[in-house]
Amino acid sequence: MLNFSISRSSAAVLSPRLGRLTIAGRKPILTPHYIPLTSRGVVPHLAHDVMRDNTSIGSLYIGLEDFPTAPHESALRKFICAADDLLLVFGARREPPIASGPANTDTSIAVLTSVGYAQLEANEYVGAIQRLSPDIVVGLADLLVGQKPGTKRRVKMVDRTHAFTTHATDNLYGPQLSEHSRSTAAYFAPILPLENTQQQLYLEDLETDLRPSISGLALYEPTSLSIVPESLGDLPRLLFSGPRTPHDLLREVELGADLLTIPFLADSSDAGMAFTFSFPAPSDTASASNPSTEPLPLADDLWSRSNTTNTGPLSESCACYACQSHHRAYIHHLLSAKEMLAWTLLQIHNYYTMDLFFANVRKSIERGTFEADVRTFQQTYVAEFPEITGQGPRLRGYKIPTSGPAQPRRNPPAYGRLNVAAEKFVESQSDLATPDTGAEGLEEHGFAEKA
Repeated sequence: MLNFSISRSSAAVLSPRLGRLTIAGRKPILTPHYIPLTSRGVVPHLAHDVMRDNTSIGSLYIGLEDFPTAPHESALRKFICAADDLLLVFGARREPPIASGPANTDTSIAVLTSVGYAQLEANEYVGAIQRLSPDIVVGLADLLVGQKPGTKRRVKMVDRTHAFTTHATDNLYGPQLSEHSRSTAAYFAPILPLENTQQQLYLEDLETDLRPSISGLALYEPTSLSIVPESLGDLPRLLFSGPRTPHDLLREVELGADLLTIPFLADSSDAGMAFTFSFPAPSDTASASNPSTEPLPLADDLWSRSNTTNTGPLSESCACYACQSHHRAYIHHLLSAKEMLAWTLLQIHNYYTMDLFFANVRKSIERGTFEADVRTFQQTYVAEFPEITGQGPRLRGYKIPTSGPAQPRRNPPAYGRLNVAAEKFVESQSDLATPDTGAEGLEEHGFAEKA
């Protein structure tokens, strides 16, 4: 059973707050915090033992569309070999979601699975929850990815999401079910990225009829935090907003987000970036007190040739395994050689940085200095990450959805340059004599000529 307690909140709504989320047998989560994202049920570049020994990860988000829609024998935890104390958050779509070809319907949403596009029926999703037994489940929502819905489409979005939520809670926790057959998963009801007037009836139903069945809220843009009804204010809020920088994360925490997802974390590691920011901002920098001073970068590009002979750590004050055991020149070499260890070490460092970031955010809220610390952070660091200069690891299949029968290769041949060089060598040697060359051919090549 999920338990969420709020220990500090300076105002009823739109303010940072401290909380503690617990589920029996799982690692507790102190909020605000982030939920690590997975690909095929695994944190990219981190094997289970590496994640256990070198990170503080205590939860995972897993999308059903990462897997075939056919049922599996195993429960989710067993299927992805997750540790018993990891808290598993389960949703229909991966995060960030990929726009699928087919449109959503009144009874299903479109997903891109490992076997192609498919319609995930509401009944199938409920069945998956019952079979796989996650700790937290994010309810189905009729969302448009990368598009702005029109007036009629917004009405459909609300009606469908309302129907999905009613159907799921009734089939998972309904009074007609025996205690043994009710799901143990905590249900996070979605709130759509629309104005409260457009989903007023749905929100009222969440407050009344559906309230006993929901354990949290799932939101898809920061402004939705402002429309959370007061009676639902004690529920944990999981925000899927796709923040681009730590500045965005701080703004979302200011608005009262409890759990957040951070797509830029893995994207930065893929790009060869090592995080260099800290919260609160370092007191020894002049940029905080003097706005004219050049702001500090949020990350360093390890592809840069300046790292070729740099034997310093990724960050001087960092205590992560990557910084304590390896130096910049080594990781730069690994990136240049396309060794997978490069991205593993960067992931370890970047996850450590984010853990420390959120731990200090919580301390700042507790001290009552969060607002001032955010202003200092904004003055100290640039607004965006550095421009990507290097090539990341081989693209995972879902990163380039199929768009037609004639599509170029997703990844260039690993040894393409060697093949080209070999072909050029063969061409350059075509005029040389070989063991099969006859006497006339040998004479043409100058054999037996007197010097």
